[in-house]
Amino acid sequence: MQKIFVTGISTEVGKTIASAIFVEALQADYWKPVQAGDLDNTDTDKVKHLISNDKSKFHPSSYNLKSPMSPHAAAEIEGITIDRFHITEPETDNNLIIEGSGGILVPLNDEDTMFDIIMPDYKVVVVSRNYLGSINHSLLTIKWLLHKGYEVSVLFSGEPNPHTENIILHKTGVSLIGRIEEEKEFTKEVIKKYADKFQGILSTL
Repeated sequence: MQKIFVTGISTEVGKTIASAIFVEALQADYWKPVQAGDLDNTDTDKVKHLISNDKSKFHPSSYNLKSPMSPHAAAEIEGITIDRFHITEPETDNNLIIEGSGGILVPLNDEDTMFDIIMPDYKVVVVSRNYLGSINHSLLTIKWLLHKGYEVSVLFSGEPNPHTENIILHKTGVSLIGRIEEEKEFTKEVIKKYADKFQGILSTL
């Protein structure tokens, strides 16, 4: 059974689309531990509407926060404190895709970050999208995870930039899952196309 934690080098880099592809490819369950904002159309809702298989289950978030901001700030606005020990992995006999919120050092509270809920048995996929500064963000994220002992792979999203991607792969030595291209729209059919493409390499993580 595989447990894959999906994180990104920043926000809005394609984590949710990547998660939907992985869920479809592995017919895995999905879990977003902390949802901040968009409670009428959560990331769980988005992934659910993008997959085609009937095996995947969608587990409730441990925290659902109203404000679209860092979890620690969104929680403070609501007068609560996120307790990472209340973020409990759902029980399942299936593969599990876990989607983080923002990057790995996004604060949950005054002490803990998103990194603190990445369990030792999780494989980690870092979604990287090219923009000015993305090399630094990618290397910091990947090397931190490698230093902490995690098995890490990278998935690129958006328009290709060989100079950026090659140096990230060269300096980290992590495995490459592939690329999610710019698409006019991400439909079930498009998600299935990428799921079929990445299924082989995902099954070997």
